[in-house]
Amino acid sequence: MVVDDTYKTIINPSPEVIFKEKGSKFLGYVYPLEREAQVKAYVAVLKKKHHKARHWCYAWQLGIEKIQFRINDDGEPNNSAGQPIYGQILSKEVRNVLVVVVRYFGGTKLGVGGLVNAYKTTAQLSLEASNIVVKALVVRFKLVFEYADMNKVMRVIKEYQLLIESKNMELHCEYEVAVRKSEKEKVQQAFENLQRVKTMFVESE
Repeated sequence: MVVDDTYKTIINPSPEVIFKEKGSKFLGYVYPLEREAQVKAYVAVLKKKHHKARHWCYAWQLGIEKIQFRINDDGEPNNSAGQPIYGQILSKEVRNVLVVVVRYFGGTKLGVGGLVNAYKTTAQLSLEASNIVVKALVVRFKLVFEYADMNKVMRVIKEYQLLIESKNMELHCEYEVAVRKSEKEKVQQAFENLQRVKTMFVESE
């Protein structure tokens, strides 16, 4: 069975995009997200930058296998802003992102349908302007071994092109390595074949 161990996300914030509808101006932003606490900080920055705007609506999604998400209409009619924004996150299949749309009211009411279209379009344009990248889903192993087995361990690390994320070299060696999920069993077996190397799975946060 082939394991799909890749996902799409962004690394850097997107450039600002602007969408106009009947005098109202919608500005879109996309931010990479690692934890929910960042949402408040990003929105606060935009509220300070656009202090004369009327609404700061957003949607975010966190997680790769266990998904968390939230939408916020920020005073617009229910599901006219946050839901259309989140729909574009789902459409583009991006993870760990926050999309914020700032609205300057232009004097003409758009109606719920008009709002849905405006927020959806702005979110779409913002995500299309983002540099979306494909990343591999990884699991982590802790390796405990003696200095005498260093060469054997490094041979496996090089063979599978593993990333060493941390090292602790005192009485013995402790490495934490990142492994592509699709190669988890193969890599684990390769280390266990070394016999004197202890391999422990590290739970993700």
